[in-house]
Amino acid sequence: MENTYPQCARCPYAPQDRICLNEDGKAPPFCPTTNHPEVFQAAAREFDKPDIRNFAKQASLQEADGYADRELGYARTRPLKPRILETAEFADKMGYKKLGLVFCIGLAAEARKVDRFFSSRGFEVVSGICKAGRVSKEVLDIGFDQNIRIGSFESMCNPIAQAKLLNLVKTEFNIMMGLCVGHDSLFLKYAEAPCTVLAVKDRLLGHNPLAAVYTLDSYYRVLKVPKS
Repeated sequence: MENTYPQCARCPYAPQDRICLNEDGKAPPFCPTTNHPEVFQAAAREFDKPDIRNFAKQASLQEADGYADRELGYARTRPLKPRILETAEFADKMGYKKLGLVFCIGLAAEARKVDRFFSSRGFEVVSGICKAGRVSKEVLDIGFDQNIRIGSFESMCNPIAQAKLLNLVKTEFNIMMGLCVGHDSLFLKYAEAPCTVLAVKDRLLGHNPLAAVYTLDSYYRVLKVPKS
């Protein structure tokens, strides 16, 4: 089994030459398309569920709607819409009325604008900030000497509470903005409504983590140096 673990990120073939896109395409030894048909059969059974099928259908339609000039052929297509607009359009496609917005306190100004944007499009927006509840980090056995503001009280980020607040009012679709690594995972674990991400946190790079990926072989090469 270990030799057939999916390793799609290591596929040596150009996208158009891969079997996942081309019936006559090539597959490396670790290709899940050829090695694990049972996974795709199980997934197909999930897509047979009406609510899942509709969700996936609307997502695929939204994907296509994000491109202009499709009628001119694939080579001529171009991106058309920012993610915030696609999020609103997808919510419309699904018939959602009540949206949840959870955000980091560091993006409070941005969250206010996002709230206004979705509200202006007719959605009811319910929002929860990460520090809501003013729960001390001490409950996590974190001492004042381990806080960002050393020696002072700090409210912990509380993604579980954020999720439960939105669950309480039964939001239909949740939007995440800038939750910390790990905190975002807990929010996704406890949220009951489907979720999407509008922005991810990267304190150093202005919330653009791909900047480090794009320069991993140049300016950020130090990240590839193994820990001693």
